Amino acid sequence: MRQYILKRLLLMIPTLFGVAVLIFFLLRVVPGDIVELKYAGTGSYAPKEALARERAQLGLDKPIWQQFVSWMWGIVRLDFGTSMWTGQPITHEIAIRLELSIELALMATFVAVLISIPLGALAAVKQDTWIDYFVRIFSIAGLSIPSFWLGIVIILTFIIYFRWLPPLTFTPFWVDPKANLSQLIWPALAVGYRYSAVATRMTRSAMLEVLREDYIRTARAKGLWERAVVIRHALKNALLPVITVIGIEFAFLVGGLVVTEQVFNLNGIGKLFVEAISQRDYTMVQSLVLLTSFVFIFVNFLVDLINACLDPRIRYR
Repeated sequence: MRQYILKRLLLMIPTLFGVAVLIFFLLRVVPGDIVELKYAGTGSYAPKEALARERAQLGLDKPIWQQFVSWMWGIVRLDFGTSMWTGQPITHEIAIRLELSIELALMATFVAVLISIPLGALAAVKQDTWIDYFVRIFSIAGLSIPSFWLGIVIILTFIIYFRWLPPLTFTPFWVDPKANLSQLIWPALAVGYRYSAVATRMTRSAMLEVLREDYIRTARAKGLWERAVVIRHALKNALLPVITVIGIEFAFLVGGLVVTEQVFNLNGIGKLFVEAISQRDYTMVQSLVLLTSFVFIFVNFLVDLINACLDPRIRYR
């Protein structure tokens, strides 16, 4: 098991390096200049000497390979530099938003798991009954309804019928749990329902396949309780693909809730992503892509460990 974990950890290094190389050079190909955008925002005329001075201050006058080496050396030292647009340290800009995005992703994932696994297992056990049809309709509706549209409906419902609006400013959980949950519970429900649909259908499909296996018929022939057969034997083996889907969805939620954050006025990583791209903030975009890639890689690593614990055959391959 230790060798398996070490091998997976070492594979992260070339993957992250490849992402760093790709995003660095792709950003240099995209049209647009952050220096010109800055001066265009002020509405004043900027001579070429001022533009050249600003580029030199940002390090954009150096050859591309020198910029890349300097950026990579900073990453090795865990120094992501400063934002080209705001001048603030990138670690500070990300840290004040990462807490919100991670908490929202965790809450949405918890909602998705709470909905999908029981409903998917129940639909498989009650195949072709009214319960199965209801769960399938429920999951298809979740796939069809965008989470941001559901969020708009939730906000309008509370404003029109209850005259209540969620708090607009983010409050950390340890400062005021009530204010924190009153702001994040509704986007978590909207996003969690949307992503529970995929996990529900995956759970149902995996359970139906497992319930047809020979060892399930053997367990029933031995006289085991149906609940023990379903939970201890069938559900445990059916969870392998479901955990993979849930892990990938969680990694996406950390930086992919751009529209939902706009609807609920949440200043998270997704909103910062859009702002950095529109402002051509190279260092910020590079750091955010690298952070998102690390989250995806690390979550997949944790998913593989969980699968290896559930299925011992994986760790010996």
